[in-house]
Amino acid sequence: MKPDSHVDTSVSGKETTQTFVTFKVTRSLSKWRFFFSFAICATIFYLQFLTNVSPESYSVDYDRWTGLASHCSDAQPINGSEFRQRQENLAKILYDNGASAYIAEPGANAQYFGNISEATWHLSERPLLLIIFPTLEEANIVAKVTIITPAFEETRARRLSVPGTDVSYVAWAEDEDPYTVALHALSALELEGPIYVDGMMRYFIVDGLQKVAPGVRVMSAPPEVTQLRERKSQAELDLLRCVNEVTLLCIRAVQAQMYIGIRESQVLAMIDEALAAAGLTERWALVLFGENAALPHGSGSDRALGKADFILIDTGGLLFEYNSDVTRTFMLHDSSIPLEHTTIWYDVHTAQTLAHAAAQEGANTSAVDKVARDWLDGRGYKGYFTHRLGHGIGLEDHEAPYLRGGTDDTIQKGNAFSNEPGIYIEGKIGIRLEDCFYIDEGGNSVFLTKGVGGQALSPLYP
Repeated sequence: MKPDSHVDTSVSGKETTQTFVTFKVTRSLSKWRFFFSFAICATIFYLQFLTNVSPESYSVDYDRWTGLASHCSDAQPINGSEFRQRQENLAKILYDNGASAYIAEPGANAQYFGNISEATWHLSERPLLLIIFPTLEEANIVAKVTIITPAFEETRARRLSVPGTDVSYVAWAEDEDPYTVALHALSALELEGPIYVDGMMRYFIVDGLQKVAPGVRVMSAPPEVTQLRERKSQAELDLLRCVNEVTLLCIRAVQAQMYIGIRESQVLAMIDEALAAAGLTERWALVLFGENAALPHGSGSDRALGKADFILIDTGGLLFEYNSDVTRTFMLHDSSIPLEHTTIWYDVHTAQTLAHAAAQEGANTSAVDKVARDWLDGRGYKGYFTHRLGHGIGLEDHEAPYLRGGTDDTIQKGNAFSNEPGIYIEGKIGIRLEDCFYIDEGGNSVFLTKGVGGQALSPLYP
């Protein structure tokens, strides 16, 4: 959207704020470098020679997965009232923008506005569509919800828990065109304004809608709509907080049961078992030892863990459709990690800390990425931090906005991101540390894992 003069003025203020935040963080880098090497050496000596604390004492409970199931036992899914408020917010934007309707198919956006995920309705060549459009009732803008469903699936569609006031269902037969049926469902509207669609909608559906409405522009929903999902409510943050906390607890519980000589596949099975015990669905994990972690999304080689190897676990799952994503690179008490590798670990940890401090309301997303990247470049790792700093998280594991160079997005209250710097030296070592965070009402960044300790404390205590 082309900015007007009013927006130009605010951008100037935004740039001033971003410059100030970046300057404050950059100025602190020299202080970090002053004592950094000494602190690393002292900590490594303490961890590897003076401690007799076993990893078990740091885990949730050494008795397998005790405590994981209860951690999120009080969590509740998003309620109908919040869904209806989302629909009303959308309807107001549609009305203000002169748009005719918003259309989505099962996925994250249909889940957000209509409680229809791909898990509840798998995509096929037969479209099921969620349509939301605004109407005026006694000078109030009201959201109307219609479901377009294959006729032979209508009963199943009606069993979906779709929130809304007077939700209607319109079926299309096998010998009918679903897009013509969808257009007829909107026949009460003048359809002069554009039809907004889910930006992730499959092209053949967009094309089908455009062909039956040649005089209407069918277009991806604008930022006013997409930002509704980007700014999380308190209920969403509660779910994100709990699912990320328990994911970190699972990593710690797995660490407590690992030993030198264990294989990547064994740890992969353990982390899945722990996540399942915690009640998470759609679980996934990467388990990489030593040099295997130098490929950020590598599949590993099922190698055995050696004493000089770091362990990288990147894992997550769903709690009531909301995602976790946590990465830890860590050692065991019996490990003997080379000083060079431990130094890299602390450099990555500092990059994460500095980026967290820079991620404030009003900051530019690319500026936050730059803070972490500048630190690692200054430590001699230029070219070895090979991916963006972070991604949005919520109903999707990776969603907008993103913390990466080349973007011009502004961080807002309610945004949630991953913060995951890493160093990858192929054939040698890979280290990544990842915690997700959100921007609170005060405009500050808060780790979603804060309730269970937040960032890793050291290579031994993830």
